[in-house]
Amino acid sequence: MTDSVQSNSAVLVHFTLKLDDGSTAESTRNNGKPALFSLGDGSLSDALEAELIGLRAGETKAFTLTPDAAFGPTSPDLIQYFSRRDFTQAGEPEIGAIMLFSGRDGNEVPGVIREISGDSITVDFNHPLAGQTIHFEVEVLSIDPALEATNANPAG
Repeated sequence: MTDSVQSNSAVLVHFTLKLDDGSTAESTRNNGKPALFSLGDGSLSDALEAELIGLRAGETKAFTLTPDAAFGPTSPDLIQYFSRRDFTQAGEPEIGAIMLFSGRDGNEVPGVIREISGDSITVDFNHPLAGQTIHFEVEVLSIDPALEATNANPAG
């Protein structure tokens, strides 16, 4: 067990993501359920992982990441146009709704309905926070919690 976050650590954290206008985009504190992340598995950006490395359980840190370092820039290539008839089975879409679509690899991909104009429906497949500067507040609750559970002494 290590006493600080390393490049291959699993970390249990509470986090809050805020936008430039001060609004909260997401917070694990709202539902009381911390998040478990595995550093090095590609689920977090390199810049975010770099901010976590070296933190100890119980420590908090606030930092800001630019769009490129957080959820990436908004890509016009990820905005696609569909015909209304493509939605006959799913029902009438509403602007702002998040719907799941089948990707080329067969996995489901979330898309946000951005515009409905006549027979054309605009769907944005960018991450909802793409293009945004994100202000993070992170509290490390524990490091490698799964390893601690398996290494616990059941007799003791």
